[in-house]
Amino acid sequence: MAVEGWGSQGGDSGFVPSVQDFDKKLAESDAYLQILIDQIKLFDEKIQSCKDDEQRKKIENLKDTTCSMVESIKHCIVLLQIAKDQTNEEKHADGFISTINPVDSIYQPSALELVVIPNMPTQASPVSESVQVCKGEPRPSSLAVGPVVSNLGSHQSPTPISTGSGQSAPSSSLTTPSHVNLSPNTVPDFSYSSSEDEFYDADEFYQSTTSPKRGMELPSSCSSESATALTRSSTGASLKRPDTTESLNSSMSNGTNEAEQFDTHDDRDDDGEGESVEEHKSVIMHLLSQVRLGMDLTKVVLPTFILERRSLLEMYADFFAHPDLFVSIGEHKDPKDRMTQVVKWYLSAFHAGRKGSVAKKPYNPILGEVFHCHWALPGLENDVNPEPISEGPVPGASKNNVTFVAEQVSHHPPISAFYAECYNKRIQFNAHIWTKSKFLGMSIGVHNIGQGCVSCLDYDEHYILTFPNGYGRSILTVPWVELGGECTINCSKTGYNATITFHTKPFYGGKKHRVTAEIYSPNDKKPYCSIEGEWNGIMYTKYANGENTVFIDTKKMPTVKKKVRKLEDQEEYESRRLWKDVTYNLKTKDIDAATEAKHHLEEKQRAEARERKEKETKWETRLFHEDGECWVYDEPLLKREPSLRY
Repeated sequence: MAVEGWGSQGGDSGFVPSVQDFDKKLAESDAYLQILIDQIKLFDEKIQSCKDDEQRKKIENLKDTTCSMVESIKHCIVLLQIAKDQTNEEKHADGFISTINPVDSIYQPSALELVVIPNMPTQASPVSESVQVCKGEPRPSSLAVGPVVSNLGSHQSPTPISTGSGQSAPSSSLTTPSHVNLSPNTVPDFSYSSSEDEFYDADEFYQSTTSPKRGMELPSSCSSESATALTRSSTGASLKRPDTTESLNSSMSNGTNEAEQFDTHDDRDDDGEGESVEEHKSVIMHLLSQVRLGMDLTKVVLPTFILERRSLLEMYADFFAHPDLFVSIGEHKDPKDRMTQVVKWYLSAFHAGRKGSVAKKPYNPILGEVFHCHWALPGLENDVNPEPISEGPVPGASKNNVTFVAEQVSHHPPISAFYAECYNKRIQFNAHIWTKSKFLGMSIGVHNIGQGCVSCLDYDEHYILTFPNGYGRSILTVPWVELGGECTINCSKTGYNATITFHTKPFYGGKKHRVTAEIYSPNDKKPYCSIEGEWNGIMYTKYANGENTVFIDTKKMPTVKKKVRKLEDQEEYESRRLWKDVTYNLKTKDIDAATEAKHHLEEKQRAEARERKEKETKWETRLFHEDGECWVYDEPLLKREPSLRY
């Protein structure tokens, strides 16, 4: 390993190594480790092609030995990382100030802090679907971890939005994850994830009689109201679309103004304080001891303190934090300008979800969970006589609003579907995302399978787009987010298309958060517009005529706060009401109570899943249906208003 030669170098030459030198060698070691992992994959090919049983057995033994070596190297890297952090703490023992600022988003490390430990020197390839190299014994249950970062991404080729009505399963198949032995007595009490196989955190590890953290009565706030969310009859009679119009109209008829009717509070905006990753280093070490490189993270227990206080469904709403850019797409007369505006909205959609300093994980949505919200367009916030819309994602909202709804439509695999529209601007958006997480040594990769479609009804244009991968870097100290991968936007009717590349930070040097984009006219091989910059900063454009200008400046673009109905007006299965007890206890830093609340909620879901299995009834989605390989909103604007058709 590269780290081994580093110590002698300082002794022979008199050179005093710095923290940066240590980080550099550690990063090299991790990169070599990834190369070794790739080489191990070749064992499988050798084993399959080998016809001699004795020779095959030798190769299998060699593979097992190499896998053990890989695990030892991985843990060595982790221990070296911990040792460095502990050394830094000793230097500041008289008044150590934590370098962790545990709020969600992007943190820019100082020179003395840990640099990113990438998973490969080039950082150019997507998360591999077949990185699993080491097999373990089956564990008692499967504990899931949702995406740790903004869950955005796909490297698959865009599939046109299906217009058929046939029912079919998603085309992508699940990779069988590795397993390891896991003793219930050694599992940390801070278990926070939803399981892809068991739906929720494994019940085997809920030890109320042996754990002091669990030996308490459930708080009154965690009573049956939150635990009965998503309750449905086995006949499916209550499985259909909720009637949200009644609660909205009742508020209006009672003289409730919009400020009272909707809550614009963002759970992330109230404070930037929280628990430090450094304070839970032993828990993280235990977490890492349970994983294998390339393992599907739906099988790993996540500590509670890294949770963001909102659901993944709510995070997807951040795509529309600039609703004015979204609705302006259809206002352009020239198809070239419309394509350029789609790219502008797309590139502006990623920075809004990351406001703090540390990447944190949202709640894994529960099957059937729904999130509704809307945005008032800038300049129309104080519309005196708003014309309410009777249907759509948020009945009762103004026709000038951008309205949004998301639903967790599947748990095997975990798929979220979401839809947005603006009635008066005659534009809609439909998307679905299936998240897959992988452990990459010192990083976590999130590969999302899915696509979105922007539909301009005035022009009968549909822009099919994909999303970048997400990476959680520096997971032992100050987790931060970066995006990576090539994405596309295509309009089949006009022929305009764009390629967007999110660049991961190079192994040595280079900048974080770089993005480049090229927009092409039909049948042209040379772009008419090139864009470069940072997706969470300033992006510049260069046109074919030589004109250069600022394309987007996210630092100067104020986001529009979404509006969500108050908790008392929400249905039991809506995200904020569903998770309200967990959110409250996380906010007050009562981790044990948050764990209790989540466990109580998920136990209810397990019971309902068992009941459906016993009665052989199938789960019915609320607001979306499967159409080919896509999940489509049941009542899109185009369907509700035939007069809007082109």
